[in-house]
Amino acid sequence: MQETHFLSTSNPKPFSSNLIPLPNPNPNPKSQFQSSSSSHHDPSFHSPKTPHFPSLSTKTKTKTPSPIKPQIPPPPSDFHDKALYLDSIGLDLFSLLHHHPPILSASLADLKSTVHFLSSMGFSTLELRRLVGMCPEILASRVSDIIPIFTFLLREARVNGSDLKRVINRRPRLLASSVKHRLRPTLYFLQSIGIADVNKHTSLLSCSVEDKLQPRVDYLEKIGFSRRDALAMFRRFPQLFCYSIEQNFEPKFNYFVVEMGRELKELKEFPHYFSFSLENRIRPRHQRCVDKGVCFPLPILLKTSEAKFRERLEVCCNSSIPLRNSPLWCTKSISDDLDNEKI
Repeated sequence: MQETHFLSTSNPKPFSSNLIPLPNPNPNPKSQFQSSSSSHHDPSFHSPKTPHFPSLSTKTKTKTPSPIKPQIPPPPSDFHDKALYLDSIGLDLFSLLHHHPPILSASLADLKSTVHFLSSMGFSTLELRRLVGMCPEILASRVSDIIPIFTFLLREARVNGSDLKRVINRRPRLLASSVKHRLRPTLYFLQSIGIADVNKHTSLLSCSVEDKLQPRVDYLEKIGFSRRDALAMFRRFPQLFCYSIEQNFEPKFNYFVVEMGRELKELKEFPHYFSFSLENRIRPRHQRCVDKGVCFPLPILLKTSEAKFRERLEVCCNSSIPLRNSPLWCTKSISDDLDNEKI
């Protein structure tokens, strides 16, 4: 006999997604609606299927980047104490935070220990203000990070103990540079190109080999110098590493070649040319020489004082023709005239 199913006599409600489950009269904990494959159900009867709705789970298939955790500021009392302490040695905490925000996370104990250590190394309060003003990162450094830097300068860079303060005052960023990742690799690079007395050029130790030193060597090779000549120029004048390619090398080299019409060998012998101001020294003096019809060697053109330069210029223009081995032998017109006379 076919089993008869009776539906509820209550008024049917329209189907809605907000279904409220009815209590199960069957004490059996199994679900009221079971699979049609169960043996005690009639195959012709199909239980109403629950509609499928999108999952509201917070888990999504696409990975979203984790939000950046905001830096937790120190308690107000700690911030106030740090501000008062730094003010007592002439430093403004707000100005330091503007240039180096990580100082905010440094504890007051670390700040005091760093200042105390530098004071024990002989730095006065005025010198400390200058060091921190030029390199605020120093205050965020711990004593355990600063001690290896002093050890490196004394033992590996061969800086004399009496010169240590002068070296730091000249280049405060040394105290914020990693020995392993910055100071030691730069030392090895400078020694590898033949700069033996690195202790006389310690300001270069805080420079990156990849970002600053090597690109300047590459630039000199690009404009026509051999690698051997380029390295010779840096050995002769290591401070050449400190000059900007875009703001120094390029405009001065273009003026040297186009306006002055000089040869590369003069730059090789006198790389100090790049240390002089183009607008205040190189261009004005070259123009005066052009007006007078003279051509001084680069050292005489640029290194002499203004008074001596005027004196040389007047002597060269008003005196008789000098001998070829005289330092006053400097005019192209005279040289051309003598060559014509020989012919």
